[in-house]
Amino acid sequence: MFARLVSIADRRLVRYGLASVGALAVDMGSFLALLALAVPAAAASAAGYAFGIAAHWLLSSRTVFTDSVAERGIRRTRQKALFVGSAMVGLALTTCIVGIGDLAGFDPRLAKLIAIAASFTVTWMLRNRIVFRGDGAAA
Repeated sequence: MFARLVSIADRRLVRYGLASVGALAVDMGSFLALLALAVPAAAASAAGYAFGIAAHWLLSSRTVFTDSVAERGIRRTRQKALFVGSAMVGLALTTCIVGIGDLAGFDPRLAKLIAIAASFTVTWMLRNRIVFRGDGAAA
């Protein structure tokens, strides 16, 4: 039984990782485009992350947490709000890391890579344990 649960969690984490790569492509593409347009690094990072949030919800709700996505109505609205809340935690973390890195003289792209790792870890924990926990309490 325990091995089966671990196997399911492992597959879910792999799917979440792949969904994150898709959302990251949207995020980084937007970030780099905005940097090329001379948008300040922290603002470009925040905007790119926001575009990635929308992509991540679509990918996560349709390919990762399919067994725990709430049906339509108030439960689904609450789940979306929790998802956006988890994304805001990741956005704040990303923006701070890139902003501080830029102020410290680091290449903003390097700071963004560090922020990606930190944000992935934090949002995975929030989404897996709170947003899509599957018992209906959060949804």
